[in-house]
Amino acid sequence: MQLARGQMHLVAILCGLLGGADPRAASAASEDPIRWHDIRTLDIEGKGWTDTKAPFDRLPAKAEGVVPPGVWSLSHHSAGLCVRFLTDATSIHGRWALISNSLAMPHMPATGVSGLDLYVKGADGIWRWLAVGQPTQFPVNATRLVTGLPDGKREYLLYLPLYNGVSSVEIGIPERSTIEKAAPYAAGARKPIVFYGTSITQGGCASRTGMVHTAIVGRRLGYPVINLGFSGNGRMEIEIARLLAEIDASVYVLDCLPNMNGAMVAERVEPFVRVLRDAHPGAPILLVEDRSYSDALFLAPRREANERNRAALRQALLRLQAAGVEGIHYLPGNGLLGDDEDNLATVDGSHPTDLGFMRQADAFCEALRPILMGRGSAPRPGGER
Repeated sequence: MQLARGQMHLVAILCGLLGGADPRAASAASEDPIRWHDIRTLDIEGKGWTDTKAPFDRLPAKAEGVVPPGVWSLSHHSAGLCVRFLTDATSIHGRWALISNSLAMPHMPATGVSGLDLYVKGADGIWRWLAVGQPTQFPVNATRLVTGLPDGKREYLLYLPLYNGVSSVEIGIPERSTIEKAAPYAAGARKPIVFYGTSITQGGCASRTGMVHTAIVGRRLGYPVINLGFSGNGRMEIEIARLLAEIDASVYVLDCLPNMNGAMVAERVEPFVRVLRDAHPGAPILLVEDRSYSDALFLAPRREANERNRAALRQALLRLQAAGVEGIHYLPGNGLLGDDEDNLATVDGSHPTDLGFMRQADAFCEALRPILMGRGSAPRPGGER
């Protein structure tokens, strides 16, 4: 039985509302089969090591039993991992297998915890958001990310889950379309920016996986980024410093104060920095103060915690400078979330909303641009630039 155009449109709407398949999509799929491509054949970006226990881990296999258990567990999350590719496909699908059935958190949606996030580069060279892969089940999700794209080959960027891990990720395109690796950044000459930090660095609580500030910074500056954020576990253990020293970075960004107190800062920052400096004498290191709690204006204990941590970090900086350690840069925390006069930059006073991540990306880009161009300088002792 054939349906009139109006009837077909109504059926499509009802199927969408009820979770059924659009008969037009099924017909299109039958006419143009989908071919799946393992993203490992396209080069995974954001990995500091190749010798990992699982293909989408963030730390090398040898780190097991060396780093704290919490860090090792969180290293299986694919935060910051992504893939750039070229395709002339008019539709793009995603299929990914998750390692945890915890698709979401009370304060962070499933799209950020366990989803995919697709961007496309415009003719002007600017990355723009295009589609999100919404996880609805465990372990395997498959979805059509976008369809109806105009003809032509374009560069795409797909981000993996922030607070979940994956055992496989595939990109599906029509069988007659082509897909290939994107060109290396700046003819392969750009070393990665390495971020080491806390739950905020890992991406809590971005609504999409490409909305964490580390990803925004990478897109804006055109640099590969390695995200080594470990929720509740960014504490500058010396074992982590030795691992980071194995990565040849454009700049090391150390953003751990939200997980530390003044005593830990005084004890750990200088040895951590010295390990990096000894391994890479010329590599810039950016020390980052903790962001201001959004409610610190009204809650004195929160404000005082920020003040103690920042004072300890400034003292560590002064000691490093007095000892002749060069190439250390500094990012004050009171501007990381903008002025935040409306207290809208966090979910819970601590973890950024998407607005907070955008403001944080602004602050990091302002600090990193001159460093990457070789014009960065450390602040005066008061923390002013």
